[in-house]
Amino acid sequence: MKRNVLIIGAGGVAQVVAHKCAQSNDRLGDLHIASRTVAKAEAIIASVHEKQAMKVAGVFQAHAVDAMDSAAVAALIRRTGCQIVINVGSPFVNMTVLDACIETGAAYMDTAIHEDPAKICETPPWYGNYEWKKRDACKEAGVTAILGIGFDPGVVNVWARAAADMMDRVTGIDIVDINAGSHGKYFATNFDPEINFREFTGTVYSWQGGAWQENRMFEVGREWDLPVVGKQKAYMSGHDEVHSLAANYPDADVRFWMGFGDHYINVFTVLKNLGLLSEQPVKTAEGLEVVPLKVVKAVLPDPSTLAPGYTGKTLIADFVKGEKDGKPVEVMIYNSADHKEAFLEVGSQGISYTAGVPPVAAAILVAEGTWDVGTMVNAEELDPKPFINLLNEIGLPSRIIDGQGDRLLSY
Repeated sequence: MKRNVLIIGAGGVAQVVAHKCAQSNDRLGDLHIASRTVAKAEAIIASVHEKQAMKVAGVFQAHAVDAMDSAAVAALIRRTGCQIVINVGSPFVNMTVLDACIETGAAYMDTAIHEDPAKICETPPWYGNYEWKKRDACKEAGVTAILGIGFDPGVVNVWARAAADMMDRVTGIDIVDINAGSHGKYFATNFDPEINFREFTGTVYSWQGGAWQENRMFEVGREWDLPVVGKQKAYMSGHDEVHSLAANYPDADVRFWMGFGDHYINVFTVLKNLGLLSEQPVKTAEGLEVVPLKVVKAVLPDPSTLAPGYTGKTLIADFVKGEKDGKPVEVMIYNSADHKEAFLEVGSQGISYTAGVPPVAAAILVAEGTWDVGTMVNAEELDPKPFINLLNEIGLPSRIIDGQGDRLLSY
């Protein structure tokens, strides 16, 4: 049994994590949140108290920390007595926070793959470049490290495992992510613009025919007919979960598809063609050195400010194909979240909500011992049943379509 949670980060996803941890603090114990700017962490705690989200009276404290400083994170873990760390800071800090957890024995979880600030869209194996190098260290220390336990990656990995358990053999895993909502701005990204753009400026990698396949962004698109949001155009994109799923289901084709409107594609294309999405510094005529991508980030709306006016729904789904008793089968598992409902509950928009609820469910399962496995894993390597049931309970119900109608998936 583990108690006391430290949240790293103070953005839109961290706000959701804070509220959902507060709603389950009877199961998680004392809560702490740390950011480079302590005022941001304090504002999140204030929003928790404003909505009276704490399940029981308890500790919720804010701290200042440089998450790039592993020793400082380890010192904070020791000082607060936290045994579970939920890292929802920038993907640039994954390895330093993970190292701090290995040093202190705290359980670790994150929602995205580690990124090197100097590199964009590295070639596979992505997890193999960073996190997986720490597998042996986690095992030797008995540290539970659950990688990519947001929604995608995260829930979609768990769904893939759940669907695979229904089959004798898996032949295809297609993950489709659609945001059918509207934020009312001319142009904005739903999470950190720097991370958002970095995902889409390089080569698109998918796992097909037992090998890595390469495409250009927006080169391969198709229309999907989906529950709740109807027909939507989505494009094959590179994404974190493709790598771990390809490693765990090497005989299946694994692809990730993300929905984009024509307006987003047009703006993105102009920015990219002008060189404004480059991570390499340039000098202005006045001699100022700037990084174009960081300038674009600075002038775009902060994603955390989009929530109050956001309307519409999200739809994220797994389409899993395979064989059962010698016959072809296909299962669709999905969730739809509502932007306005998310804002009313936790003060964030639906994209942040879907990313922030799952690590809290994972933290509860670690706290109770169900997922406290004492080693490093990706989400599909864990028993999916308790996680899916818990998500149903705390705000992200999974639905399944498998020839028996459209119904709640529960165990």
